[in-house]
Amino acid sequence: MFKDRKDAGEKLAQALEKYKIENPLVLAIPRGGIEIGCQIAKILGLEFSIVVVRKLPLPQNPEAGFGALAEDGSEFVLPYAVDWLNRQQREEIKKEQNEEIQRRIKALRKGEPLVPLKNKTVILVDDGIAMGSTMRAAIKLCQNKGVGELIVASPVAGPSVADQINRQVDKTVILEIPKFFRAVAQSYQNWHDVSDQEVIESLNQLKGNFN
Repeated sequence: MFKDRKDAGEKLAQALEKYKIENPLVLAIPRGGIEIGCQIAKILGLEFSIVVVRKLPLPQNPEAGFGALAEDGSEFVLPYAVDWLNRQQREEIKKEQNEEIQRRIKALRKGEPLVPLKNKTVILVDDGIAMGSTMRAAIKLCQNKGVGELIVASPVAGPSVADQINRQVDKTVILEIPKFFRAVAQSYQNWHDVSDQEVIESLNQLKGNFN
């Protein structure tokens, strides 16, 4: 169990130190992955940026989702989503989440475009991988952008999704894979939903460390 995201990020940085020689880009998924990614970038002295991805929530249960959408339009949709929602419903939800993606790009990345990824070694980071929809949409984005090597890093993931993602990328670095995994929050002593303001503060602190 990790104390909080800072603690998890510090421990993940130690596990990723061997990749420092490749001068990778740390690419974090907001909002929960930002503190993790900032700690990795700060400790290892690596370039850092964010990639915006949104879960596609089910109308009747927003905590659950049928997939995820990345900022370049890359998407991952669960195969049985068609049994839950018709095409019009799915497109309406994608439209709503794309609007939130654009808002987050403006708020968290100051409207700047995604950094170039072609031929780069990328460490793609989140604070945990549950169903894995957002991570898999982010993986698709990275692959569509022509990354050189893709490393997925996370403090915790479920066994099944960890295995699936490991087959999709060059390497995975996951610190904990609990046999009985229910939710990312179970691996943290202190857990809360991260606000835009907290993300901005983390980004400003990281920027200050490199200035």
